[in-house]
Amino acid sequence: MNEFLFHYHRVHPTTWAYLSSLFTIAVYFKFSRAWSIRNLDILVLIMLAPGLLLVEYGASSSTAAVEQLGYLWLFATGGLFLIRLLLDPLMVRRPLLEPNMSVGGLTFVGISLLLFLMANVLTNTFTDDDLTGSRMAAQLRTRQDVQVENNSLATHGPGYPPLFVLPQLITQKIYGDGSDEQPDPLQDSLEGPDMVHIATTRTMAILSHLAIVIGMVVIGYRHFDNIKTGVATATLYLLLPYTAQYTARVDHVLPAALLTWAIVTYRRPLAAGMFMGLAIGVVYYPAFLLPLWIGFYWQRGLLRFLVGVFVTIALLVGMLALTATDLGMFLDQIRQMFGFRVPLMRNLQGFWQFDPSFAVYRLPVLAAFVALSAGMAIWPAQKNLGTLIACSAAVMLATQFWHAHGGGLFMAWYLPLLIMTIFRPNLEDRFALAVLGEGWFPGRRHGHRHVEQAA
Repeated sequence: MNEFLFHYHRVHPTTWAYLSSLFTIAVYFKFSRAWSIRNLDILVLIMLAPGLLLVEYGASSSTAAVEQLGYLWLFATGGLFLIRLLLDPLMVRRPLLEPNMSVGGLTFVGISLLLFLMANVLTNTFTDDDLTGSRMAAQLRTRQDVQVENNSLATHGPGYPPLFVLPQLITQKIYGDGSDEQPDPLQDSLEGPDMVHIATTRTMAILSHLAIVIGMVVIGYRHFDNIKTGVATATLYLLLPYTAQYTARVDHVLPAALLTWAIVTYRRPLAAGMFMGLAIGVVYYPAFLLPLWIGFYWQRGLLRFLVGVFVTIALLVGMLALTATDLGMFLDQIRQMFGFRVPLMRNLQGFWQFDPSFAVYRLPVLAAFVALSAGMAIWPAQKNLGTLIACSAAVMLATQFWHAHGGGLFMAWYLPLLIMTIFRPNLEDRFALAVLGEGWFPGRRHGHRHVEQAA
């Protein structure tokens, strides 16, 4: 990036964790009400950064003990947030606690952060390790070397097969981001397919982050009736160390963008169902949100929502059928997309990789998660927009505890929803019967437009 800014050097991830944490406290911590749930949420949110840095440092230096400590830290912090999110529907009193900065200041900071993060994506250098996964996925999709691995579920997990052809990049690394970094000769020797994958990764990452930021602002303006809250949530998302470190991971950020826009369009069940269908098709795990969303739309809008979900999934399956060269390849891709296999117990990644004998405990964790997801269909009994956001974040956070491929690191799946839960007002009157029309093109009901302004 020093081609654009004279003598610019990237901020080291650890340094950015310190700086962003201090800035987060300065802007969002309410010093006049030190003992508040909001302040506790902000402090726990900051606690995610040490675990993230420990994981990346341990993986880069091949220090298993440090990496395992990082995953334990992330799981402990995630457990605190999971309890917080499940208790959120019980928190009726939500006093207005606005950030310590004006809308103009927050907007300036947010735009500046967005520009720097996107510039890091565009100027990021690539290594052979970054491209290994995409090259293997391309071989598996075209069946060039089925002896390498019979099923890419073992290394990528369930999801849309074309997504795994993209490089999985960490924008800022503990190692390899020094100020004396030399040009990488690999950049000039990349083959055509690799260049296409890299360009696609950069484009999808940038557009996905833009979608998240715009979606959070729109939610604040339209559904929270407070533009300052929308700008504050988007700026906080961009400020977090995780966002800076994993900016270019499309498998992280794309599902988050789709889930954010499902919330944006919740008044339009058909559109919300289409975004949910896309999210399920991309990474499969949002399928566990269906009981919650079906419970929300049960009294009105259920048919429109389900039509949106299943029509979108059918279109994604049709695209696979058009690109498959034979029936066997198509069936393999369907299996990849929907995760049709017995839960993996060997060759795990992330938290479950360090002790093979400990992997058996992943099964009861998975069973508890399925029970939690199914229970969302009936609890809370009266679902409003607030519970929809909080419980969606809880389900996506809970997937981290049994995820076989780096569970705990996929924070983007729940961070935008979590941040909106922290800042949301009281939304008890935003339930399906109140805000949805009876037809396929529902209009907004003006009698329920104004809610108590709170944060």
